[in-house]
Amino acid sequence: MHFASDNSGPALPQVLQAMTEANQDFAMAYGADAIMDEVRTQIRDVFEAPEAAVYLVATGTAANSLALATLTKPWETVFCASVAHIHEDECNAPEFYSGGAKLTLVGQDDKMTAAELRAAVEAEETRGVHGPQRGPVSITQVTERGTIYTLDELTALCDVAKSHDLPVHLDGARFTNAMMALGCTPAEMTWKAGVDVVSFGGTKNGCIGVEAVIFFDPKHAWEFELRRKRGAHLFSKHRFLSAQMKGYLADNAWINAATQANANAAHLAGGLQAIDGVSFVYPPQANMLFVAMPRAAHKRLFAAGAEYHIWSGSLEGDDPNEMVEARLVCDWSITTDQINQFLDIVKG
Repeated sequence: MHFASDNSGPALPQVLQAMTEANQDFAMAYGADAIMDEVRTQIRDVFEAPEAAVYLVATGTAANSLALATLTKPWETVFCASVAHIHEDECNAPEFYSGGAKLTLVGQDDKMTAAELRAAVEAEETRGVHGPQRGPVSITQVTERGTIYTLDELTALCDVAKSHDLPVHLDGARFTNAMMALGCTPAEMTWKAGVDVVSFGGTKNGCIGVEAVIFFDPKHAWEFELRRKRGAHLFSKHRFLSAQMKGYLADNAWINAATQANANAAHLAGGLQAIDGVSFVYPPQANMLFVAMPRAAHKRLFAAGAEYHIWSGSLEGDDPNEMVEARLVCDWSITTDQINQFLDIVKG
């Protein structure tokens, strides 16, 4: 009963097989391997972007931070939601890699609206040399609270950015979960909506550790390459990043894994909705749920070996009925039996 994170699950068999196959003989280093040539072509085809510049790094923090640094001058600010991943979970890495560019937080929750973004953008560049200059817009999809921007919402945010000549970055650590929930194509959720660069996540969806950074305008390619090397994120044995992505894309493994993770979360959400005293803090839309349950239910779950994170509140307290919030994340490998066991314990 492991619902702590989709980072914690096993790797997809296709990914492991591709890495085993790559571990033969010799291959050119630093991204010059033949597998990367295949991957670059595959990703361009998947995104319907034949001119896109495609790069691989090992972590989401590197993908987001190096991509944003490529788009941001040190005296600019990046506009993002107040609970965006780059604000909550990157240990100021975007600020570090950009040489000090700040983040401007937009709105009060996991999703920012076009109106809120426009107000935030127009509030900057009002103090001349004394204030930060306008920089990129960064969107987290799936959000940090498990919700999803619709295509119309994405387009509206990008329209605001474009009206001020600002580039747009999409943090897609759970890209495929969002795409499958929306029933759209990768192109529709990125460049067709107005996104300039996307971090196409693999780690949370069955890879060991690989993320693709995709610039739809290749003019950014050389600067990103320099920043990746200077930032110590250019792997010498790059073929093992390439192999992971090759296995991930093979036979729709990436789509099947996200579809299964979302289905697992939907099954879990449906079961929780049927239990008296359980409520959702945010509407369940992908593979991450925020749920309020009585303290007694949490204690039963942890005693039975369930693993997940308490989000708000505490297990300590005298009132067994006090509501305590938790984050539950499903990956592709969680079984229906494990989910049903979890639900039975919640019921008591």
